[in-house]
Formats: sequence, structure tokens, C-alpha cells
Amino acid sequence: MSPEPATARLSFVTLEQFVEQLPPELKMLHDGGSGSSLLRWVEPSELEDPTPYLPEGEFLLTAGLPFLGEGGSAEKVDAYVQRLVEAKVAALGFGIRPYFDGVPDVLLDACRRHNLTLFEVPESVPFAAIGLEFSQLLESDNARVFRHLADTNRQLMRAVLSPRPEHELLAALVQRVPVWAVLVGADGRVRARGHNAGGSTGVEHSLLEPMLGRLLSGSGPRVEMDGFDQPGSALVFGHPLRSTKDANLGALILGSDTPLTPAQNNVVQAAVGLLELLVRQRTSGSLAPSQLATAVLLHPESLATGGTKHVNGLKDLLAQSLSSTRSAQMRVAQGVRVDGAADEGPVRELLQWRRLFDTKLVEITDYGFAAITRLRVDDSLLADVEKLGWRLVIGEPTELSGLTAAYQRASSLRSRVVSSGVSARVDEISWTVGGLLGRDAGTMLASRLLSPVLSLEPDRRDPLLSVLRGWLSENGSWDGSAKLLGLHRNSVRRQIGVLGELLEMDLNQAQVRAELWFALQYVDDLLTAGATASD
Repeated sequence: MSPEPATARLSFVTLEQFVEQLPPELKMLHDGGSGSSLLRWVEPSELEDPTPYLPEGEFLLTAGLPFLGEGGSAEKVDAYVQRLVEAKVAALGFGIRPYFDGVPDVLLDACRRHNLTLFEVPESVPFAAIGLEFSQLLESDNARVFRHLADTNRQLMRAVLSPRPEHELLAALVQRVPVWAVLVGADGRVRARGHNAGGSTGVEHSLLEPMLGRLLSGSGPRVEMDGFDQPGSALVFGHPLRSTKDANLGALILGSDTPLTPAQNNVVQAAVGLLELLVRQRTSGSLAPSQLATAVLLHPESLATGGTKHVNGLKDLLAQSLSSTRSAQMRVAQGVRVDGAADEGPVRELLQWRRLFDTKLVEITDYGFAAITRLRVDDSLLADVEKLGWRLVIGEPTELSGLTAAYQRASSLRSRVVSSGVSARVDEISWTVGGLLGRDAGTMLASRLLSPVLSLEPDRRDPLLSVLRGWLSENGSWDGSAKLLGLHRNSVRRQIGVLGELLEMDLNQAQVRAELWFALQYVDDLLTAGATASD
């Protein structure tokens, strides 16, 4: 038989584990085969009949006082040992002195006859030391068991936050508890299965129909039992999954060949509770977001053309989804992943952003996520998001009618945040091409468009850039730029011709001139960065 899992024991160690920790001076005089028995406690007693005070699984210690005088007769000693065996005492330890110099033969004979494990405890090992050793071992074993239970709970929680929570939860359950598992919906159909260690997925679904009928038609917390003559299915038990109003939302059915231990049942109960939360969230969670989505999907024009009553109804649904009020403003936040942030999976990330932004309105997108929140998204919240390896575009305050425009303005800044790695607030941005472009994108534009000129030596590069800047500032006027630059108009014309050839551009086109003008705004930053790098 395989050893019990760690979760099967709580506050117990085996006799074998305990003896391994005791001083080697202890001598086993008879092995009654109780090494795997679970010890509840170590108890010294000199009563003639201690059994009324002994729970099952004791290591009883005696110095032999009950065996003095008439109590030492073979008949009395045999009756004493028989009572210990009937009380399911795990072992008897006989202490040498002050009453006996050795274990009486009649006691050894009785232990052999009734198969009770017997130890000789030398005078050098006090009973108190044995009790203290057991307490310390019990404490360390408890700590190990609690760590195992904590690991199990963490695994179950990770499963709930996975992309396929119900399947992963059953997989985690059957890994920790020796059962097969079947999750059934309110319609009686199988939603997920979990294989036990032997690979069994349970009995045929038709055999489970009577149990399912009881589970899906009853009320209140309960466990339905059955059994089948198939591997891993001697014991089959079902748990209903219920709503907060006690409506039956489905069932979890488990099968095993042996009864579960109390600790294993605790794991099952935790899994049932988490499955109920998942089903409730899917079927009877917050109703506002689903009503809002349905209304907007079916009647998108109603945002602009709907009557006051209809629009106010949408505002109320929106407020409930944001934990807010109808009159409160909101903002759009868009997040982009940078700095190699961990990919936690869509479900876990969705729950993470819902929690951080205190909203049920979050969308996982190809660039990251978008959220509608009532929060101001202050520096503290922004710092929490950035610690996770994300950057934000934070929209300005708006109302329901302005959400679409607010989203578009936030979207226009996203490329800037991606290229710069710096979060941005819409209401702090200068709404010019330069402001929207940002320094990093601007220097990249300058580098690409003006590369043939920037690669020249400074004594040739700088005059050409000066002429280009002056000519563009005067809208291509030869006379105006000549006057501005202090050059002859033919000289300006000649140098603009040289620039056109170098750049391989038609400088007579308005779009080309506009792009070059914006690129020139970032030339100084580009040249400064280049000089710093060369130093």
C-alpha cells in the first residue's frame, strides 16, 4: 500500500517516524507491526487500567508500578496488555527503575501473545524527554502539512486565473486528491473532466444520470453518494454548484476506490467553492455590464439619438459597471506592454486591470488593454501599473457621449508611448504635430529624412541645414529666404537644388516640405545625442 499523502495527516506522526528521532538507547523488544500507525500523543501512566483515559493511537509509558505485588501475576499482566490492545494503543514503553531493573518476562510474553509493540526505556532517557521530542516532531510535521496545504490552495487559485479555469481547476484537484472528476453544467452536459493518477475519467455518463437528477433537483448544501463496479469508482460522490439564491448551476462528481481523508475533503470543498464562484460569475454575476453591452451592440445609434430616458438608463448601467454615479466623469486608459513584462494570460490580466482600475469595463487588445474607469489615475496608481512593466495613455475626463472621441484621442498617443516608453496624459499633451510626435519619434523622423545631409562634414552640413530651414520658413520664397539668410537668391536656389539631389526629393511638393519642416525641429536634439554618444 502506498504511503498516505501529506494532506492526509494533520497533527499526527507515525510511530516509525517518532522512534527514528528517539535516542538509540531505546530498545525494541517486540515489533507488533504498528510502525505506520499514527500517534496522537505520548502519555506516561501508572494506573492499573489507563484505557478509559487513552485516545486511540497512544504511545503509553510506564515504570511498572501496576506490576508490583499481585499486579505482576501472569494473569493480571495479560489482562493489562489485552486492554491496551483493545484500546488501540500503538506501543508500550517500559522504563527501567525505580521499580524494575529490567522488563518483566511476563510482560514481554503478554506483548508477544497480543502483538503489542514493546520498548525498553533505559534510566538515562527520562519520560519527559520522550514527550518533548514528540511535541517538537509534531510541530515540525504540522508546519510541513500546512505548507503543503498552502501550496495546494495556491495551485487552485492559479487555475482559477488561467485562460481555461474550469479545466485547469479539475487538473489541479486530481493532482492533489486521488480521484477522477467530472464537471457538469445545469443542462446536465459535461463541461470538463479530470483524469486520476491511473488515467480513469470515470464511469459512463448514463450511469451518473440518477445522481445528477438528485443533485440538480435538490436544494441546500449536500453530497450525493453512489458506487460502481469499475476501476476508481467504488465510491462516487457528487457536490451541487449553487447560486447565492440556491439555484442549481451544475455539479462536480468525483470517483475513488477509497474514502477520502479529512484533509483531502478540505481540498475538494475548496475546489467546489471556487467552481461555484466561476459559475456564478458566468451566469449570475454583475448584470450591469452585460445589459450595457447588449444595449450598445443592438442599438449603437441610441447613444446619439436615443431619448433622455434611454440615455439615462445607459448612464446608470455605465455607473454601476464603474462603481460610480450617473453624473460622475470617467476616462479611458490604454495600456501597452514594455520592459519585457510577463504575459500572465488574458483572464489573469483582465482581472488584474479590473482590480487596479476598479471597473468591470476592461478590454484585452492586440496592443495590451483598454479600460474605462472613474478613477483619476493618479501618480500612485500609474506607478503601480508601471512596476508591472506597462505604460499608460491616460485620457481626459469625459461623459458617456464623449467616450468615443476620448478613446480616439488616447489612441493617437499610443504610438508615442510605445516608441518613448514613457506614459502620457492626454490633457498634458500639446496638440500639435510636434507635441503628438514626441522627441523620440521626431528624432527618428529627422534621422531618416535628412540622413544624406546629416552624414556630411559639419562645415558643409550646417550651411545646407540653415538654408533649408530659412527657405521653408519663408514658404519657398527665393527673395524672402535670401533676405533672411543674407545670401543672393541664386545662391539660395543653387543650394536648394543641391539639397533636392542629396535627399532625392521633389522640394516643390507641399507634403515633402511639411515633412522636412517637422524633421528640422528635431535636428538639434539628434546632433546633440550623436555628439554625446561619440564622447
